[in-house]
Amino acid sequence: MRIDVPAAQAHDPYGYATETLAPEIMRAGGAFSHAVYRHSKLSLREFEGARARTAEINGCVICQRFRAARDLGGMFSGTGTRGTVVDNGPPPDEAFYAAVPEWRTSPLFSDRERLAIEFAERFAVEPKALARDETFWAKARAAFSDAEIADLANSVASWVGLGRVAHVLGFDEVCLPFTAEAAE
Repeated sequence: MRIDVPAAQAHDPYGYATETLAPEIMRAGGAFSHAVYRHSKLSLREFEGARARTAEINGCVICQRFRAARDLGGMFSGTGTRGTVVDNGPPPDEAFYAAVPEWRTSPLFSDRERLAIEFAERFAVEPKALARDETFWAKARAAFSDAEIADLANSVASWVGLGRVAHVLGFDEVCLPFTAEAAE
């Protein structure tokens, strides 16, 4: 890890940092993340496709292993996944996640899912080019409402920022409490 974490808190460096190093900022980041999972109106497959692609780009191991339908309940302190993005359609299977790197050519994705994944990739890698790509925006505006575009943009923003914090500081070397691996 890139910060000193006492041995007693080594199992949860993110929690340690939240409680002691930058509590106001990290709690705000946590609230942003929770809002994304609680209030997104995107389909679960669109959401997870964009999230999985962002995780690949960020390099965050925890984020790459995370599956909203399986792991999200633990993020909400035992309240389960009711009233979250998990309610927004059937969950993707592992073939879906495995195909995300080949989103351009894989037959597993709908046009909206491809656009969501493309948006996430370009937001993370080439935001200036994305902002001026009128061809992309014509397709996105034909497929998504303005509210869905704002939803997607803010969701990707949370994943890019918070996933990079976890990866860059080395928090992703340790399973966080809400992951399925930590429950085993």
